[in-house]
Amino acid sequence: MSNQNIQVTKRNGTQEPLDLEKMHRVITWASEGLENVSVSEVELRSHIQFYDGITSSDIHETIIKSAADLISENAPDYQHLAARLAIFHLRKKAFDRFTPPSLFEHINKMVRSGLYDAQVLEDFSKKEIDELDNYIQHDRDMTFSYAAVKQLEGKYLVQNRVSGKIYESPQFIYMMIPMCLFAHYPVETRLQYIKDFYDASSLFKLSLPTPIMSGVRTPTRQFSSCVLIECGDSLDSINATSSSIVKYVSQRAGIGVNVGRIRALGSEIRGGEAYHTGMIPFIKHFQTAVKSCSQGGVRGGAATLFYPIWHLEVESLVVLKNNRGVEENRARHLDYGVQINKLMYQRMIEGGMITLFSPSDVPGLYDAFFEDQEEFERLYKIYEVDDNIRKKQIKAIDLFTQIAQERAQTGRIYIQNVDHCNTHSPFDPAKAPVHQSNLCLEIALPTKPLNSVDDPDGEIALCTLSAFNLGALKNLDELEKLSDLIVRALDSLLDYQDYPVEAARHSSMGRRTLGVGVTNMAYY
Repeated sequence: MSNQNIQVTKRNGTQEPLDLEKMHRVITWASEGLENVSVSEVELRSHIQFYDGITSSDIHETIIKSAADLISENAPDYQHLAARLAIFHLRKKAFDRFTPPSLFEHINKMVRSGLYDAQVLEDFSKKEIDELDNYIQHDRDMTFSYAAVKQLEGKYLVQNRVSGKIYESPQFIYMMIPMCLFAHYPVETRLQYIKDFYDASSLFKLSLPTPIMSGVRTPTRQFSSCVLIECGDSLDSINATSSSIVKYVSQRAGIGVNVGRIRALGSEIRGGEAYHTGMIPFIKHFQTAVKSCSQGGVRGGAATLFYPIWHLEVESLVVLKNNRGVEENRARHLDYGVQINKLMYQRMIEGGMITLFSPSDVPGLYDAFFEDQEEFERLYKIYEVDDNIRKKQIKAIDLFTQIAQERAQTGRIYIQNVDHCNTHSPFDPAKAPVHQSNLCLEIALPTKPLNSVDDPDGEIALCTLSAFNLGALKNLDELEKLSDLIVRALDSLLDYQDYPVEAARHSSMGRRTLGVGVTNMAYY
């Protein structure tokens, strides 16, 4: 069948003949200003995939894929051609037209649908929203690469993640985020902060993390990227940890869990009334909790678990990610952080032994491991020669070699130098020791184990992230204004967001931890 005889099924269900001229106009529009791209080549690749009854949506997607397939080192501008075509298609899906609606119209519709936080309409007048609408530059959608548009579609745009229906276009994200975060600033100044933040983010000078990009403006108010949860050595604490993991994984967060306090396999429970099953069953319990939810439908749950190198079960723990062994003694879907201090390195360098203990058998040793290195070394040597304490010795070089081999073979087995973390942190280790890191090991914050989900004495550490995109800055003089903007925004976010677990609110309100880094330094 020739293309002239093909019938196209439109979005409303009616059919009409394939309009090649209309398709040509759209591709020509998308190629404007681009170098080394061929409209006819995209058309040719698309035409051979058309069939009678094809939907208009499938035609768009076929053209987009045809352009994307032409992206190469010699013709990189096809990424922008594909991106523009994808934006065209995205807007048609979201708004049934190419031109986005007004900001006020859009917010009203989204609030009525339960997709945007209704607080926005209470905080801003129509006059203010109209002023911001006049400031939005929807043309900035055309600056994205194809990969960026696909990431927006997959992770950031508000959508029905079951049906795939998309409800917004990118510039609405960049305007809605500062509207939510600066809503409680003085009326006289907040619009300027919103406009400045909109420019900084939509021009890619600031990089925002997934929880903020996908979440701020929606009714689910949890935007911290990193959640650090410490587990104690009791069933109550283990269950509270598991419950906290589920609550935070379901709301877009990546998890760091400290399991180092849990006693080793074979330890006494209630004076010998019961025999402890060890760490692995509980690690598998945490793995199930992590994988039970996706991160708000945006990405899969993920966690890194931390334990000290001198834990009695370390030889069983360090192999948890590898493909040998059986399912019962592996937990391959988690990442791991092995905690080390100077004494352990010295034992390796000197060809000495590392003595392994269950933390429950060596009072004070676990806390001293983080708080006081001299006290740790003193206690460690005392316990090494105490015949009443269960222990095992292993050559330090053998243990370090095994860790290095597992890390090389499986990846994502990290090293945390806990003495260095505590001597180089803003916290006093005697009062607020750092016991762990997060999913990606870039932050170190104090935590306390929870005995219940509502434990007022527990402390879950949160970190709310962002970064300066140095590749988009003309000079470093811009950093001062950008720093002011992002710190104000993230600090406001701490008050704006909800806290599924009270221990996290307690920590955030007390410490107000923010993380601002840099990205694309090589481009700068």
